[in-house]
Amino acid sequence: MSAEAPAQLIAALAAGTVELVDLTQPLSEQTVVMRVPAPFVNTRPLRMTEISRYDDRGKRWYWNDLELGEHIGTHVDAPVHWVSGQDGHDIASVPLEQLVGPAVVLDCTAQVADDPNYLVDLDHLQAFEAEIGGFPAGGWLLVHSGWDRRAGSAAEFLNNAGGMPQTPGMAPGAARYLADSPLMGIGVETVGTDAGLSPTFDPPTPVHHHMLGAGKCGVTSLTNLDRLPTVGVMVVVAPLRLVNGSGSPARVIAFVPSEARPSR
Repeated sequence: MSAEAPAQLIAALAAGTVELVDLTQPLSEQTVVMRVPAPFVNTRPLRMTEISRYDDRGKRWYWNDLELGEHIGTHVDAPVHWVSGQDGHDIASVPLEQLVGPAVVLDCTAQVADDPNYLVDLDHLQAFEAEIGGFPAGGWLLVHSGWDRRAGSAAEFLNNAGGMPQTPGMAPGAARYLADSPLMGIGVETVGTDAGLSPTFDPPTPVHHHMLGAGKCGVTSLTNLDRLPTVGVMVVVAPLRLVNGSGSPARVIAFVPSEARPSR
């Protein structure tokens, strides 16, 4: 990076030639949380308890206590989240170079509209890679499925009325290919980085297994991917620096040059 690059970015933001797009779902006590079947233990949803609000408990300030799981809302999965990555980074030690970089957007909204269990297979992934001229080293693959539109309803977002979630994701071969690619992470709009049916795959939950096992990260519950172009975006993934954490809620921000904004 040249010495002038930071100043150029600041100037572009001020001039509006680079747009900031928030890819983060709002986090509240109503945020839909992933559910795992018994006998496994589920994470807690967010609970916010008021400490004081300009009153006798603290006349000049307002603040809250928070109780929340690491893996709720828009959040990062660190390598140690999965058994295959147990010797890797916790969320506090994930290098910044893995959390800031270029991103490419794979649009599978049409396929998911026809089939909520749609899987991006290896052929689809490699065709996309060829179309964009290769995956960017140190970058992120963001999968735009349109699932973020369901986030306000637990029934629609989890889509598990039949007992098994019906949500899109990556086929095992595609997950393995991503783990071997120069990408540093994958971001999705669903509640988890794997497809709903992935516990039945070989190996189970292949995105978690392969990506986290390769020391890479995943981000879930993204939104506003329809505002991003296929290429030409930089993303910043900002989790809490939580020591020994397996993951963390995060703010995810995209920097989009005006000439790259999609027409849709």
